[in-house]
Amino acid sequence: MTSIPQPDPDTAPVRGTGVIVGAAIVRAGRVLAAQRATPAAAAGRWEFPGGKVEPGESEHDALVRECEEELGVRVAVLSRIGADVPMVNGAVLRLYLARLVEGEPRALEHAELRWLAADGLDTVPWLPADAPLAAALPPYLVS
Repeated sequence: MTSIPQPDPDTAPVRGTGVIVGAAIVRAGRVLAAQRATPAAAAGRWEFPGGKVEPGESEHDALVRECEEELGVRVAVLSRIGADVPMVNGAVLRLYLARLVEGEPRALEHAELRWLAADGLDTVPWLPADAPLAAALPPYLVS
């Protein structure tokens, strides 16, 4: 009996919007953090740029699209970081290591952007879903 190859969840199109992807964009030993401007309940808290995976879109494609929309940059999506983080709305947050390919990040949808080193990850109030992923980043933040 021949086994049927299963699609790679990172590159295969997703059939729903239950996945939120975030980008840990790393440059020179620092990761890009974005401060939420809206909604009011999340304003002032920090997150990794990203957003919902649309139906029929792969996680990688969604992350590239979201970084273009939110930051005005193109990224290359690399490996996953950490485990799925359950969200209050029933979705899961997945974080991917990414590198800038083109452009300089701009806060197009956020209040502010900051590049944080490993020793500065605890200097901003992370959204609850992003906090455990931020804690997993120090090994990736080496110059």
